[in-house]
Amino acid sequence: MRAYKAKDNVQAKSYYNDRFFVNPTLQRKTVYSDSTLSSAYLSLANHVEITEAYIELDHLVIYINPQDNVKVIKHLRDICSYDFLVELSAIDYIAAKGGFEVFYEMLSTSKRKRIRVKTFIKEGQAIESVEPLFRMADWSEREMFDMFGIVSNNHPYLKRILMPDDWTGYPLLKTYPLHGDEAAQWYEVDKIFGKEARDVIGPEIRDAAAVDRYDTTRFSRLGHEVPFGTKISKDNEPDTPIRYQEEGGVQLFGKKLVTPFDEIETTNLEERR
Repeated sequence: MRAYKAKDNVQAKSYYNDRFFVNPTLQRKTVYSDSTLSSAYLSLANHVEITEAYIELDHLVIYINPQDNVKVIKHLRDICSYDFLVELSAIDYIAAKGGFEVFYEMLSTSKRKRIRVKTFIKEGQAIESVEPLFRMADWSEREMFDMFGIVSNNHPYLKRILMPDDWTGYPLLKTYPLHGDEAAQWYEVDKIFGKEARDVIGPEIRDAAAVDRYDTTRFSRLGHEVPFGTKISKDNEPDTPIRYQEEGGVQLFGKKLVTPFDEIETTNLEERR
């Protein structure tokens, strides 16, 4: 396990900019380019303040003040016939803006249109729960709390939904280490066996790409296959002949379907034919 290094400034300094593709900005249209979406926009604008609005990918995107989120969702449901709250979650913009963007995806099954409601809250600021309007918000707001630490006021049962109740930190924050922190390395060992077993078991391997062929199921390697569960070590590993197929090739009803593979006579194509 590599040594853990603090990653509190990972948003301020990106180490792997060359690995990520930056998608170009999508075309945005005026809200009046679609009569159905514009009617919902005008209806909503008469009741709450809309700070920004546009149409993107046939979605009406509107930005509102966080204290108006329940009023907006209720108006869209009862007045504008947007009868499904498809999704709600948040995006971490703490480093860039000092808070989170919370969004609600609304669908009208009768109009076959979508509206995305967005609002911005500061780090540590709570937002009102919309669970009384849409029951699906129950688990979504719990997940938002679990992953980002965002509190939804007046939620009926706001507790972690994916991580253990005593977990430290919020995994979808951009400052959260990709392989977990020190507490994550020892969590299962401490909970199952106790801290006194740390020296015996060791920290959890949190690298998803790590494969130890000497552990548990004895992962095989070409030319060194052994029966399942055989006790082997790095100093005592039997060699086995490399066989790519049955001896003599593959035959069916006395006819040869596949000729024997000869590693010496094979050739590697330099380029695709």
